[in-house]
Amino acid sequence: MDIFSIIKLFGGLAFFLYGITIMSSGLEKIAGGKLEKILKKMTAGPIRGFLLGTGITAVIQSSSAITVMLVGLVNSGIMKLGQTISVIMGSNVGTSVTAWLLSLTGIDDSSNILLCMLQPKNFTPILALVGVIMIMVAKSNKRKSIGGVLIGFSILMAGMGIMSDSMKPLQSMPEFQQLLIAFDNPFLGITVGAIVTMIIQSSSASVGILQALSLASGISYAVAIPIILGQNLGTCISAVLASIGVNSSAKRVAVVHVLFNTIGILILYPLFCLFNCIFNFEFLSEYISPAGIAVVHTIFNLIASLMFLPFIKVLETLALKIVKDKDSREKNVILDERLLLTPSFAVAECYAQTIKMGELVETSFLNSTKMLKSYHQKKADNIKENEAIIDNYEDAINSFLIKLAGKGLAGNDNNRLSQLFLVIGDFERIGDHTTSILKIAKKMNQNDQKFTPEAIEEIKTIVRAISEIYAITFDAYRADNVNLALEVEPLEKVIKKLIRNAKNHHIDRIKDGACKSDMSYLYTDLLTNLRRIAAHCGNIAVTIIQYNDSSISKHEYNHRNKDEDVVYTNKYRDYKSRYSVSLPE
Repeated sequence: MDIFSIIKLFGGLAFFLYGITIMSSGLEKIAGGKLEKILKKMTAGPIRGFLLGTGITAVIQSSSAITVMLVGLVNSGIMKLGQTISVIMGSNVGTSVTAWLLSLTGIDDSSNILLCMLQPKNFTPILALVGVIMIMVAKSNKRKSIGGVLIGFSILMAGMGIMSDSMKPLQSMPEFQQLLIAFDNPFLGITVGAIVTMIIQSSSASVGILQALSLASGISYAVAIPIILGQNLGTCISAVLASIGVNSSAKRVAVVHVLFNTIGILILYPLFCLFNCIFNFEFLSEYISPAGIAVVHTIFNLIASLMFLPFIKVLETLALKIVKDKDSREKNVILDERLLLTPSFAVAECYAQTIKMGELVETSFLNSTKMLKSYHQKKADNIKENEAIIDNYEDAINSFLIKLAGKGLAGNDNNRLSQLFLVIGDFERIGDHTTSILKIAKKMNQNDQKFTPEAIEEIKTIVRAISEIYAITFDAYRADNVNLALEVEPLEKVIKKLIRNAKNHHIDRIKDGACKSDMSYLYTDLLTNLRRIAAHCGNIAVTIIQYNDSSISKHEYNHRNKDEDVVYTNKYRDYKSRYSVSLPE
C-alpha cells in the first residue's frame, strides 16, 4: 500500500464524512416540524424513549449528535437524567441504519438487473443527478432539502467506494495478514475500534471503514466482532467532550453512555465466548461481509438495550454515585449551545423557553395589578425578580436565535425562527409594562393616594379585559391555535374603546374637580401601559397567524375589510357586550 493509496483512503473518508453531514442535515430539515412534536414526547416511559431514540437517530443519522443534544437538554434543565437513558439506548440501535445503507456496497455483480441496480455505483449517479436538479429547479425549501439528502447519500457512497478501492492493495501484503491475525486478540480489537472511532468522532464512519476493509481485503468474523464492540465504546467520546464545562446532571448523561456501552461489552462478549466454547461457532473463521458487519452491529446494540431497559434506575444510581453534586448552587442554563448541533431541536427548545417566559409575564401582570388595590413589599420584590428573569430569558433566547439563524433552517423551522424573534420582544415589553404598573402602585402607596371610585371601576373592567386578551393570546401561542389567535384582534379593539372612554371620563372628572392633579398623571400612565399590553398581545396573535400562513403580511391583515369578516364581527359584539365603560349621561 503506497502513499497514493493512503491519500486515496483519507480522501474517501473526507467524502464519506461530508456526505453523511449533508444527508443528515437535509433529513433533519425535512423532518423539522415533526421532530419538535417528537421532542415533547421524550419524557414518556422507557419503551417510548427507546423507540424515539431509535427513530430520531435513524432520521438524523448520528448517535453522537443525539447524545450531545441530550447533554445540552439536561444542562438546560429541560430533561432529567432518567429520561435520557432509554433515548441513549435507542440511539445506539438507530445508528445501525447507516451500517445497513453502507452494506449495499457489498452486493455482488449479477446478471440480474434488479440486483445490479441495488449496487451504489449503478444508482447513486442517478440520485445525484436528481438531487442537483431538485436543488436548482425546486422553489420550496423542502424539495431542496430532499435534493440535498440525495446528493449527500451519493457523496457518502462515493466515499465508501473510494475507501474500498484504496484498501485493495492490502490483499497482497503479508504484513497486513499478520496484523489481522493479531486482531484475534479481542482486547486489541476492542481497543483499536474504540481509538479509531474516538479520533474521527463518528461510529458511522468507523463502521464504514471496517465495511470497506471487509470488501477490499477480507476479514473474519472473529476479527471484526471485537472491533465493532470497540466502535460502540469509542462513540462515547462525543458525549464525554460535550460534558466538559456543564453541570453535574449533564455530566451524568455522558457517564451513563459510557457505562451502558462498557458494561454491555463486559457482559455480552464473555457470554458470546462461552457459547462459542459450547457450540463451536464455525462462522467465526469465515470472511465477514458489509451486511454481516451491519448484522453484528445491530444485534449487539439491540440485545444490550433490551438487557438494560429494566435496569435504567440502576444506571442512574451508578451515575449519581460516580458524579456527585459539587455545588448545590449549580444552575441550569436557559439554552445550551450544544443544541445547535441539531437545529430543529434547538428551534423547538427556543419555543419551549418562550412559553416559560410567557408564563412568568402572566404571573407578573396579575400580581402587579393586584398591587394597585393593596401594596405588599414582599410581593413587589417577587415581581422585580420575575422581571429580571424575563429580561434574562430575552437576552439568552435572542442571542441563541442569532446563532441559530445561520444554520440554514427550512420550512416550518424557518417560520418559527422568524416568529420567535418577534414574540420574545413582545413578551419582554409586556414585562416592562407590568413593572411600570408596579411603580404606579408603589407611588400611590407611598403617598397614600387612591383613585376615585369611578376610576377604580373602570380599571377593574379594563384589567379583566387585559387578563382575558393575554390568556387567549398565550393559549393560542402555546397551542399554535389560529382560531384562538383570531379572537385577539376584536378584543383588542374593545379594549381600545374602553381606554378611550375611560380617558374621556377622566377629563370630565378633572373638569369637575373630582380628580386631583397629582393623580391625573398616574391614571393616564396606567391606562397607557394597559393599552400597550393589549397591543403587544395583538402583535403576538399576528405572528401565530403568520406562522401558519407565511404569505400573510401584518399590514394586509390589520387593514383588511373587517366588515366582511364574520368571525371578527361576532367576537367583537360578544366582547363589547361583556366589557363596557360608558360616558355618564
